[in-house]
Amino acid sequence: MSELDPGTLLPNDRMRQQALDGEVTQIHRGQRYAEAGDTFEIEGTTFEVVAVDDRTLGDMTDADARAEGARDLDHYKQILERAHEDFEWEDDSEIVRHRFQPAD
Repeated sequence: MSELDPGTLLPNDRMRQQALDGEVTQIHRGQRYAEAGDTFEIEGTTFEVVAVDDRTLGDMTDADARAEGARDLDHYKQILERAHEDFEWEDDSEIVRHRFQPAD
């Protein structure tokens, strides 16, 4: 188990605030940045990574998108297109889901 910099998983202040507010409980990234049991702290609140799963973009659902702060999967796709130059959604692209929650 490791103590992570919160920016490792949550790349901007908005997402870190959404995690504090309980609006973001997971993030998909292009590679594995943590393992289950790792922790990170935001403004005095410690979060624990509870699961890390290999997936594909095609596995994502509206529920996944909402857990990342988007309205639905279409909105999530729009966010990715704005954030990543030359991004194209390909269902078979491999991603890693990092789920986290406030530590007890």
